[in-house]
This record gives sequence, structure tokens and C-alpha cells, in this order.
Amino acid sequence: MNHYDVIIIGAGAAGLMCAIEAGKRHRRVLIVDHANKAGKKILMSGGGRCNFTNTAISADNYLSNNPHFCKSALSRFTQWDFIDWVERHQIPYHERAHGQLFCNDSAADILTMLLDECRDYRVQLQLNTTIRSVQKHTCFSLESNHGHFSCDALVVASGGLSIPRMCASPYGLQLAKQFKLNIIPTRAGLVPFTLQPQDKERLASLSGIAVECIVSNDRASFRENLLFTHRGLSGPAMLQLSSYWQSGEEIEIDLLPEQSIVDLLKMSDVKNRQLKTVLSHLLPKRLVTTLVSDSLAETTIHHLSNDQLIHLTNLVHHWRIQPNGTEGYRTAEVTIGGVDCNELSSKTMECRSVDGLYFIGEVIDVSGWLGGYNFQWAWSSGWVAGQYV
Repeated sequence: MNHYDVIIIGAGAAGLMCAIEAGKRHRRVLIVDHANKAGKKILMSGGGRCNFTNTAISADNYLSNNPHFCKSALSRFTQWDFIDWVERHQIPYHERAHGQLFCNDSAADILTMLLDECRDYRVQLQLNTTIRSVQKHTCFSLESNHGHFSCDALVVASGGLSIPRMCASPYGLQLAKQFKLNIIPTRAGLVPFTLQPQDKERLASLSGIAVECIVSNDRASFRENLLFTHRGLSGPAMLQLSSYWQSGEEIEIDLLPEQSIVDLLKMSDVKNRQLKTVLSHLLPKRLVTTLVSDSLAETTIHHLSNDQLIHLTNLVHHWRIQPNGTEGYRTAEVTIGGVDCNELSSKTMECRSVDGLYFIGEVIDVSGWLGGYNFQWAWSSGWVAGQYV
């Protein structure tokens, strides 16, 4: 049986970061993963450019049943610390809207950086390895399809349930249950909405149209692009709101943020035009045709009644729609829920009830917004655990 100081289950962002930090402390580290390649989600993220962090990271950008839990890790290994890594490895990057940082060339640059550091600190990586059982006695004993291993510290960095084709696995949650840890119920987050059959048919012609808007419910509001698809509603605005959405709930859409449709229609130079002509200068023509009835669309502006103006205000600024659901884990970018933060130390990521057992990354009940926040949680939580394993 091969004995290690630390075994990390999962060769994703959090697992690789933890391994590097433990290796710096001269720990004998083994990473195992059931996939055939390390860092698959890193490679596919950001359209292949990897949105590796954000310049504006705070606890407010994360969802958790314990909203304070993430503060310690995020403050001890910050976005600026990771940016420093990227710059030391001379990886070119750029900033996009809302502080999102992307590689100029390829997400492979980030993965190569992490794997190079693992090699420098003699971290062993074993892929195509499925863990069949884990037992805890004086140390942890693991049985796999490649034999037996043991370790003093076991780190679970197996990720969440999102994007199964990228080898997502429920294994981390199953292991947590084995050790009788509480699990916050999981669901798909940062995921497109599907529509009710009647809305799907009515909005089918809008597929491919994107419009900047404010989308909101009782708990959150985001100003981003909304994208109509042949399946439903997507784009950054809808992905963000999906993490705060509950089944059966309506969402509200403001199609003209920070403008008033009534004030725009009261301008003297448009009063003799038809409504559809004016609206088509403000919104995509197909969207206007779909949302506004023919009779109203053909009405001249100065002939609009007060009731019609109220109807237009509700339609443009308070369009309410009830999604049928979401596309689920198949296309979700993150898993909401996971190992209850109250089971872990925010200082070390170690289980309070099981000495030497650590959980990091997406498997924990900490989920970030779209825009590099989930990678930063992986870097920060992995770094923290790496200081103690």
C-alpha cells in the first residue's frame, strides 16, 4: 500500500491549487481523478479562454446557507494573489465587462501553469482512477481500480454535478454522507431557463436575439444581456438570476433599463409616428412584433390612451414571465448547495467531526456569480486547505 501525506480527490482548479500549496510545504501529495485529463472544466471555461477571476471579489458575490463562511478564504488568497501568479508565469490576459479577467490566448495557459507548479513541487497525478471505498482508522485507507492507497489527510475536491460531459460526479457528496456530514440540497445554478409550452411557441421566432435588460425576482436583480434561444431564455442576465430562482416563480424583465417608455413617447418629434416605428428604434423589430399586438403597434403615438400607456409600461419595464424550469445540470455552470459549511472550519476547510478530512471548491455549499467568481473560490479554498493538510 502506498502511503502519502495528502491525497486529493479531484484534479480540477481547487484540487490542483491545494496540491501545489501542500507540495510547497514538502508534503508528499497524490492527486487522483476518474477523468482521463486534468482540469477539463478549466479548459472549456470562458469559451476556451478561462475567466479565471474577477477584479471585484466579495462575499456578496456568493450564495450559501452560511454567507459568512467564504470570507476568510477569499481574504487570505485574493484575486490579486492569483493575478500575481498569472503575471509571474507571463500569461497574457485582458479585462472584460464587470471586472472579468480572461486569457488572451487559451485556457490551456492556466492549466499548464498549475500542472507546471505541481511538477515543480513533486505532486503525483494519477488519472483514470476511480475510488471504490474510503475508510478512516488511524489514517485514511482508499481502495481504487489501481490498487490501495493511504494518507494522513484526505482532501475532497471532486466538484459539483454541473456539466456531466466534463466528468462531473456526485462522489464528493456521497463521501460526505458516508461520514455523516449534512448536505444542503443541490440544484443547478447559472443555467438557462426553459419556457412554458405557450411561451416557447410565442417566442420561438426570437431565437438568436440578444438585448440588454434588467432581470429580477424578489431576491436578486441583474443588468446584463438576455439571449432568446430555441429552448428558452439564456444569456448572462438569465444565468445569474437562475441561481436565485425558485420553481414556479415569475421573473420580471425591464427591456429598457434607466429609460421611461412613456417619456420617450411624449417627445414631440415622434407623436405622429406609429408605435411600432418608434419601438423598433429602441428594441429589436422581431421582439416588438412578438410582444405588441398588431392593433396597438399600428396606433399613432398621440392617439395612445392612458390605459394603453400603462399597458406599454408594464410590457416594456415590467414584463413578467414564469419559466417552466431550467435546463438542469446538463448546461449548468455551477451546483448550488453541497456540503454544509457549518460542518467545516472556514480557517482550514477541515471537517469539524472528522480529523484530517477536508472539502474544497464546488462540492461545498458556496456558489459564485457568473464572471470568474467560482474559479476564485476554487483558488482560495484550495490555497487555504493547502496550508494545513
